[in-house]
Amino acid sequence: MNADVASLHAERLAASAREPLLSVRGLTVQFPTRRGTLTALDDISFDIAPGEVLGMVGESGAGKSMTGAAIIGLIAPPGRITSGEIRLAGERIDNLPYAKLRRIRGKRIGMVFQDPLTSLNPLYTVAEQIVETIRTHLPVSREEARKRAIALLDEVGIPAASRRIDDYPHQFSGGMRQRVVIALALCAEPDLVIADEPTTALDVSVQSQIIDVLKRLCSEKGAAVMLITHDMGVIAETADRVAVMYAGRIAEIGNFRDVIMDAKHPYTVGLMGSIPSLDGDAERLVQIPGAMPRLSAIPQGCPFNPRCPEAFARCFVERPDPLDLGSRKVACWLYDEGEGA
Repeated sequence: MNADVASLHAERLAASAREPLLSVRGLTVQFPTRRGTLTALDDISFDIAPGEVLGMVGESGAGKSMTGAAIIGLIAPPGRITSGEIRLAGERIDNLPYAKLRRIRGKRIGMVFQDPLTSLNPLYTVAEQIVETIRTHLPVSREEARKRAIALLDEVGIPAASRRIDDYPHQFSGGMRQRVVIALALCAEPDLVIADEPTTALDVSVQSQIIDVLKRLCSEKGAAVMLITHDMGVIAETADRVAVMYAGRIAEIGNFRDVIMDAKHPYTVGLMGSIPSLDGDAERLVQIPGAMPRLSAIPQGCPFNPRCPEAFARCFVERPDPLDLGSRKVACWLYDEGEGA
């Protein structure tokens, strides 16, 4: 990490000591089925402060995207939040009527979905969609809204934005559509942006542009960002803190440097060890044996115990709650004082 990035992380971490913009407590999401109830998110808690980026990492199926869907109230039926609460700037939003929550989406919470086609209406031009969203949430004229829309498209890397704004979604490539979706999520100047794999379909140079846009959103507007990604390079350039998810639970959460450079949870250790290093010090990358359990087959105790090289008797019978470990929390019995760790 270069000095500028380290300095930016330090500044935003200082800001994170303020009252959280987003506060999630004990969030549990379940899906009733004929074979029983499946728990997709199991008692997760975290905060994001104004001006802060929280990166959420983990294997596919860990619950990262489900967390984002729960926050904005878009869990597909029959799934539902069964316990816990979500607060935005102190206001509880998980129990709001649909109409009120819909007004919060777009204006106060912007969402960048993994698949851009789920966010764009194929029957309307990009101009119609972004301009109308801006005018719905901000008191500006149509002309001013169009100027803002063009500026946003230019900012996220759409070439000839003043001309392309009148095109339909199908006239853009997949990567270009993703950039349009990011512009759409930012157009109403939201307090919180949930970005689900925002750079997956983009080349490296455009990824850099998008990362810069997210950083400016935090530093200039004081917005908070929940960044869901598999790309640890994006996390390294963007996130102030990192939450590592496994089987619907948070295994470890803490400052970026602590979690990445000195992982504590055995799953985080394996995850970080599987990433190639540019200096090539490691002779061999770490491989985590097995696979993440299905929701219908999560083991008793710690859900990571079948794959964990450090597992002992207690791990197979008791579920570890997050334990305070300095500036981080780790859900692992290795760090319980009663175990002598």
